[in-house]
Amino acid sequence: MLLKDKVAVITGGAGPNGLGFATAKLMAAQGARVAILDLVRAEPQAAAARLGTGHLGLVADVTDKASCDAAAAAVLKAFGRIDCLVNNAGITQPVKTLEITGADYDRILDVSLRGTLYMSQAVLPAMREKTSGSIICISSVSAQRGGGIFGGPHYSAAKAGVLGLARAMAREFGIDGVRINCITPGLIETDITQGKLTPERKVQIAADIPLARLGRADDVAGVCLFLASDLSGYCTGITLDVNGGMLIH
Repeated sequence: MLLKDKVAVITGGAGPNGLGFATAKLMAAQGARVAILDLVRAEPQAAAARLGTGHLGLVADVTDKASCDAAAAAVLKAFGRIDCLVNNAGITQPVKTLEITGADYDRILDVSLRGTLYMSQAVLPAMREKTSGSIICISSVSAQRGGGIFGGPHYSAAKAGVLGLARAMAREFGIDGVRINCITPGLIETDITQGKLTPERKVQIAADIPLARLGRADDVAGVCLFLASDLSGYCTGITLDVNGGMLIH
């Protein structure tokens, strides 16, 4: 198993149809003990229980530094180590540039960008202490192509910020044996897309994708597993596209 005896922390991981939970399931199947972090209404404890025994669900708000620090401390107390962090928590909003308010901007950037910083800060000391670890940051194709189907410009900005932050952290912490990489998913069918695209619209979108289909949460989970495992031991500061060829560059 690729993650035997490893401990993985996944933010925003409780949604049953989301990227985070798909990643949690795959990592657990590959031997990891998994800590799912999410807001109270998402019921992270119940999500962890669906993985089987030996996993942990914690209520945490990634926009609050104290909450992130407390969550990391709880994982270390329960499992004694943190080998992988998946910065998956994020929210979107389909508005145009002139419609974005200051509150909109703060809300979208706080979860994706501030949350990535705070949660990374929370786990990095433990990873640095044992000179190993993998942090995986979920960005988006919208950061690369300048917008997507569901997210407004502030979402693109937040996800572009994640790319820059991850690369800078990779440069800083490589000497400590900590690898930090990004994934840029394309259009993946999750809870965010449910009920928002007609079957006809899905067919139209798929026609413009070289692999001729929308993505699945498992498509992203597999890449997370690769980046968490020793198979990617010489990869840091990279961005892996998971978009079916939607953006080839």
